[in-house]
Amino acid sequence: MSTLTYVYADQTAVLGPLATYAEPHAYDLCDLHSDRLSAPRGWEVLRLARDTAAAGPSNDDLLALADAVREAARPAPAARLAPVDEVERQGGRETGRKGHLRILTSD
Repeated sequence: MSTLTYVYADQTAVLGPLATYAEPHAYDLCDLHSDRLSAPRGWEVLRLARDTAAAGPSNDDLLALADAVREAARPAPAARLAPVDEVERQGGRETGRKGHLRILTSD
């Protein structure tokens, strides 16, 4: 993986190691697309050497993955619906349900 950025003033495309934070004008490319990259006529492409020592996941990557798994394992909060007697007190009656939606009729 590589990150592509542009320097418009210098008419240069810079292809370097994967960025650690998101920027609006930076694009992450897979190996196939970074190898095939071409720039517009008159532009120069700078290919920065990749750091092969950092090829494996870092501690930050592992912690982010663990946080995502913990978040996915949390039970979803129960939907807060008005009790049926509250609906009946307002002059309506529950006649059906579809998922979290209820069909109410009024008298």
